[in-house]
Amino acid sequence: MTATDTTLELAVQRFLYDEAALLDAQDFAGWLALFTEDTLYWIPAARNDIDPTREVSLVRDDIGFLTERVWRFDSGLAYAQEPRSRTARTIGNVRVLENPPGHPDDEVLAESVFHVAEFRRGARMLYAGRCRYRLRRSKDGFLIREKKVELVDVDGHFGNLSLPL
Repeated sequence: MTATDTTLELAVQRFLYDEAALLDAQDFAGWLALFTEDTLYWIPAARNDIDPTREVSLVRDDIGFLTERVWRFDSGLAYAQEPRSRTARTIGNVRVLENPPGHPDDEVLAESVFHVAEFRRGARMLYAGRCRYRLRRSKDGFLIREKKVELVDVDGHFGNLSLPL
């Protein structure tokens, strides 16, 4: 691994840690600011789904839907989040992936694993999985062009998934 590779990997790790901190702090407007205007935030409804336009999704948001979701959280109209969840996220195994031929030079592919512990209404939930990112370089670091959340137990039952992962 070269010094450039290490620097990039550390920058990606820091960005993903900062994203997790914004979500745990319930700074949803700050989290929304991490996404590009042409973003895709996707949680497939089945394992091995590869095309969000052809597969059923738990969540498939563009920037408009993400903006609406954040507005509901911040306005108090996200009734599934009354009272609001308390969360703690752990991000690990962050890897920068090699860009395939023809991939834009201003984008970085990365992945990480995660655990999200949620506590609400006397109940604890645990979500775990892998996130795959397409990050676009910006003057301030990175923005999320695409985030795919692959839940380990996507074929199980986990109730109302009302918070961003």
